[in-house]
Amino acid sequence: MAEKKHYPIEKVRNIGIIAHIDAGKTTVSERVLFYTGISHKIGEVHEGAAIMDWMEQERERGITITSAATTTFWTVGGQEYRINIIDTPGHIDFTVEVQRSLRVLDGAVVVFDGVAGVEPQSETVWRQADKYNVPRICFINKLDRTGASFEKSLGSIRERLTLSAVPMNLPIGLEDKFEGVIDLIEEKAARFLGEHGEKLEFSDIPENMKEDAVTARKYLIEKVVETDDKLMEKYLEGAEVTKEEIKLAMRKAVIANKLVPVFCGSALKNKGVQMMLDGVVEYLPNPLEMPPTKGVAPRTGEEIECHPDENEPFAALAFKIATDPFVGSLTYFRVYSGKLAKGSYVLNSTKDSKERIGRILLMHANDREEIEEIRAGEIGAAVGLKNTTTGDTLSDEKRPVILEQIVFPEPVISQKIEPKTKADQEKMGLALRRLGDEDPTFRIKTDQETGEVIISGMGELHLEIIVDRMKREFKVEANVGRPQVAYRETIRKTAEAEGKYIRQSGGRGQYGHVWLRVEPGERASGFEFINEIRGGVIPQEYIPASEKGIIEAMEKGI
Repeated sequence: MAEKKHYPIEKVRNIGIIAHIDAGKTTVSERVLFYTGISHKIGEVHEGAAIMDWMEQERERGITITSAATTTFWTVGGQEYRINIIDTPGHIDFTVEVQRSLRVLDGAVVVFDGVAGVEPQSETVWRQADKYNVPRICFINKLDRTGASFEKSLGSIRERLTLSAVPMNLPIGLEDKFEGVIDLIEEKAARFLGEHGEKLEFSDIPENMKEDAVTARKYLIEKVVETDDKLMEKYLEGAEVTKEEIKLAMRKAVIANKLVPVFCGSALKNKGVQMMLDGVVEYLPNPLEMPPTKGVAPRTGEEIECHPDENEPFAALAFKIATDPFVGSLTYFRVYSGKLAKGSYVLNSTKDSKERIGRILLMHANDREEIEEIRAGEIGAAVGLKNTTTGDTLSDEKRPVILEQIVFPEPVISQKIEPKTKADQEKMGLALRRLGDEDPTFRIKTDQETGEVIISGMGELHLEIIVDRMKREFKVEANVGRPQVAYRETIRKTAEAEGKYIRQSGGRGQYGHVWLRVEPGERASGFEFINEIRGGVIPQEYIPASEKGIIEAMEKGI
């Protein structure tokens, strides 16, 4: 099988599929799996059968909730390439999944709805990709839908995201007349035949589109030669720029984030996905073409560069923890240098603790394939790690290094959660801790004033999914609601009071007499205790007892 073959690092691509919700990311991913031979049946999102959406909640709702990883293979120019794909959620509540995926990827495919163009979450994921300098290509999807417009969608990308967007295709027809695409570099029309569009048929460009194709190709060449001085010179001298030169210069420009190629099609109607896959191989970088990853030595703070070389000491970043019903806790990680064999020991340099790698798995959505070792530039999952959490660095004990951690946004909404029964109470704490380990934007705390357990997350849907997962995966029934508001009292004006304590218990008994003055301080300045006893009227050791009594009364209020 192809999976067992070792691919040189030049033949590896680590990419993410990112977009606004409902732009068609998962449908694109499903077509990729089908055309590359990983699946033999297309799983449709609207039928709840998508391979990449493997959680029950994803299949019921028709949305992606957790980023799913898969490894697939694609042949371009007679050479086979290994593509590691992460399909990410589009909903704003699950933005953490996009952020941690982009941190470990070398490239991204940004999917757009051909009717809506750029949408709010498109801008968010674009900014996240900018933050990590991720080279990307675009795919304008859903050109078969009523109201679809390639020109408007491309215009919105240029207006709201980047002026560097360059079309690589033009659609042949739109809406129900959408039948294929024009490949501007090859100057051919491509149609997708067969039951699932698996057969490509190339022909001459239709007469009515020749003028548009010539104009678009001229624009493409001009944008490409602007990024390469030698090609610019050749172009200005009137010499022909070859197809190979265009592709090579485009690749360099994409990797340097100077240009963004734009492909188009309809994943649902099986059109255009294969050309986008060619674009992934031809224009997105392999791990060797990315700058070395920088980290610091934990003890000295000295900067260390990790190069994608399997002969260097091992260094990897754990970017996701997931609970698997069959193997327990899974730690997803990206290897930045060196190689790792199953059964070996590594150092969690973030926590300064040793970890044993029980098994190493290649993930295919929710299926897994066990491998003996993993090398620089690859993404895998490990079984058996006890203390590793999202953002931790795993490294060789001989060269400890801490890579840049992933910074996650703070939660924006909180709810109280109560177990329905005593049996649920015992299981709820464990379930919440497990889910908290998986998701860094999900927080749990106990309100000290009300005693309620408060859960916080990125939105109502986020918390709804958490509670649903507790019920399905951990068999915990719970009620959620708005947290109780903890009302507080404060001193409005100065007041004085006298207190006496008399207790006769045989002998001399006990007697206490205190005068207390309270007055408001500055807002949010907190509590200040001032002792105005003069001349030793009261023994000094009794004063702290008065302060303690005041603090206890403040906690309960009046």
